[in-house]
Amino acid sequence: MLRWHPAKKRLNKFAVPRLRRHVPALLLACLGTAACSDEPLSTAAVMEALEETDWRQPDQGNLLYMRLPHGEIIIELAPGFAPENVANIKTLVRDQYFDNLAIIRSQDNYVVQWGDPAADEDQARPLGSAAETVSPEFYRSANGINIAVIDSRDAYADVVGFANGLPVGSDRGRVWLTHCYGMLGVARGVETDSGNGSSLYVVTGHAPRHLDRNITLAGRVLSGIENLTALPRGTGALGFYESADERTTIVNIRLGDEIAKEDRLNIDVMRTDTAAFADYVQSRTYRHEEWFVDPTGRIEICNINPPVRIN
Repeated sequence: MLRWHPAKKRLNKFAVPRLRRHVPALLLACLGTAACSDEPLSTAAVMEALEETDWRQPDQGNLLYMRLPHGEIIIELAPGFAPENVANIKTLVRDQYFDNLAIIRSQDNYVVQWGDPAADEDQARPLGSAAETVSPEFYRSANGINIAVIDSRDAYADVVGFANGLPVGSDRGRVWLTHCYGMLGVARGVETDSGNGSSLYVVTGHAPRHLDRNITLAGRVLSGIENLTALPRGTGALGFYESADERTTIVNIRLGDEIAKEDRLNIDVMRTDTAAFADYVQSRTYRHEEWFVDPTGRIEICNINPPVRIN
């Protein structure tokens, strides 16, 4: 996400060259019974038929518990796609860097961003043991990544689907996380290594897929996103807040393994590598519920959110 420098009063732009590489086989065979059928199940029927093996429990060490005065947001980090950035974010969290910092931006139909309002000034909060610069992880090699491919005529990627529970795009040589609703990104400036996780954002509006492969995505919100989307919109450029009174203070951010067991949420996320998930995708693609007069029979990657349940 663009990093706003109040002292300079300018916007940073960025670009990354498109690369062409060897094309490995990514497409998966039809996974589920309903996915291969002319009459897919309804979403309700798919959900009702789920078994315990169709769910996974995220590693608490990869969960961020972000506490605001009005509620909590749970974010699952993605070390498989952004290992260096995730490691630096974890260092910042363990050093309690974010405690009492602020939501600095809420742009309508776009993102909510947080960090140090004085990041570009002399009184900026020290990063402690975290790195000041981190290599960008805009994409990674497709080797070793199994993509549950979604049948979609995507405008931004040759192939889209889910890998390790996260929405991805690929040109069959590289694979990257996609800017869908609820995704967590690492803010940066012009320099590609200027993002270090000290300022983060969550997509809270229509998917800004033009940012794919230009910013490191590091996870996605599992719970509590309404505590971000309902924030007042910023009055400054790009939705940045112009005064301290407009900002929302971050009480703290903790990793799940730092929190007492009785205070952790018992979260399950639907696996994306199963026949049941293939059925789920098909049920969202071919809508046979009575309400639909002319269902499209098509779907986009950001129209699919793997279900989450909290026990």
